Amino acid sequence: MNKAVLGAVLAVTVAVGCETTRVGQSTTVQFGVVSVAEPVTLDSNAAKGAVVGGTLGLLVGGGDSNFGNAIRGATVGGAATALAEGGNRSGMSYTVNLTDGSAARVVTDQRHIHVGDCVAVERVGSTANIRRVSSGYCDPANARAVGEVAPEVRSEALACQSAKQELVEAKSEEAVNLASRKIELLCNS
Repeated sequence: MNKAVLGAVLAVTVAVGCETTRVGQSTTVQFGVVSVAEPVTLDSNAAKGAVVGGTLGLLVGGGDSNFGNAIRGATVGGAATALAEGGNRSGMSYTVNLTDGSAARVVTDQRHIHVGDCVAVERVGSTANIRRVSSGYCDPANARAVGEVAPEVRSEALACQSAKQELVEAKSEEAVNLASRKIELLCNS
């Protein structure tokens, strides 16, 4: 196996590893409209200077269970093997024009977001998530209302992170399935 390819997989994988959600952990949520959606190769330099999100490498860097360790090993091993064999290494790079006038670029394995979608860019600790939200969050006329619901929005981002942490700590196939379903409900709107 090409060591550079394996190194790239592990670098991206570690960059999106989960942390335990703790009280006081930095949580930010910004809203904006996707202006560019470009396919990227995840093992390229695509993540350079971007927020890294999605589930790629989600299971690396947390949990102590043997079942979790086996899943993490299979995930890293599977990703490395796929890269070495020319398998699916595709992801997306989204440029988001945020409502505060700035822009963010998010590189992720999520492919269901399109140009023109209003999205939330959620950061909890060192992890990230991007998900579609109601277009009302991107409407400048709603800025005050969006500010007033900020605690609830941050709570949703923490719930997504907690579901990801449950997946990391899963000790059975049933627990993995349940956590995966929670992630789908809480993180991929």
